[in-house]
Amino acid sequence: MNNCSIHTIDTEFIFTGLTENPDLKIPLFLVFVIIYVIAILGNVGIIATIQLESGLHTPMYFFVSQLAMLDLFYTSIITPNTLVNLTRKVKSVNIAGCATQLLLFGGSATTESYLLAAMAYDRFVAIRQPLLYVTIMSSRLCKLLVGGAYFAGFLNSVIHISFTFALKYWKGNVIDHFYCDIPPLLKLTCSNTFLNRVFIFIFGGFSGAICMSTILYSYINILIAILGIQSGRSKAFSTCAAHLTCVFIFYGSLICAYLRTPSDYLHINDKIISVFYAVVIPTINPMIYSLRNTEVKEAVSKIANKYFFQICKRSYYRVATSSL
Repeated sequence: MNNCSIHTIDTEFIFTGLTENPDLKIPLFLVFVIIYVIAILGNVGIIATIQLESGLHTPMYFFVSQLAMLDLFYTSIITPNTLVNLTRKVKSVNIAGCATQLLLFGGSATTESYLLAAMAYDRFVAIRQPLLYVTIMSSRLCKLLVGGAYFAGFLNSVIHISFTFALKYWKGNVIDHFYCDIPPLLKLTCSNTFLNRVFIFIFGGFSGAICMSTILYSYINILIAILGIQSGRSKAFSTCAAHLTCVFIFYGSLICAYLRTPSDYLHINDKIISVFYAVVIPTINPMIYSLRNTEVKEAVSKIANKYFFQICKRSYYRVATSSL
């Protein structure tokens, strides 16, 4: 008789979580709370700064604000649930919840890769065609690029989920991870996963090839253009430095997380890479754009001084009025 049909899981999965050591749960909880608060403040701060400062209402910062919104959503899919699970003995999720988490997380991650490619194209146009930049990178094109990134990202995620949850699971319902992801789910199935792994490499490789090709082409041409100018090189480099840093960090962790053979997966390494990929990157992206970008730092300073002055003025007025 087919054991697969007897033991197929149809209720819920159980996570092993980040650690089974009870002494580490409180420290990890505090660390994740701090990281999540920094992620929220950083990304909301970037969005607010761009909205409030008219000098940042350009295509480049439109993409930066979209990246911040995506990172805010991205980290909120995983981190709050991880915090809850650190306080629970049984860390369970039903099939629908697991599929939803996988859809949102996978879609957001793939969308981010396309968005980073769109940002590289934006920098390419700005440096290679500065006089036509505003014309080429119109509001309509920017919105189309962002919409296309979301469409491609979530279409990719839907395809993977369809194939993953079409499998039969019988090797227990314990996911050796702290959130729903494809590699640990495939370890639980008795079905042949060859097609699933092929799709991971094909669709992951296809998305990666498109995005990386766009980024490489853009930055090769940017480098040629920068080397050909006599002045303003440092400013041109500085506008690309933050984006390039985000690209290297994101794609480095993405390759480590997914584009490996099953034999390369190690228990502890998977979780460390996943923490970095799912939790840390959305936190450090706004820091990179704040610390490496002179225009953002100046805008933050300007807004802070403006609103601080207004608060001081109102406080002084209230004190002066009450003393009369």
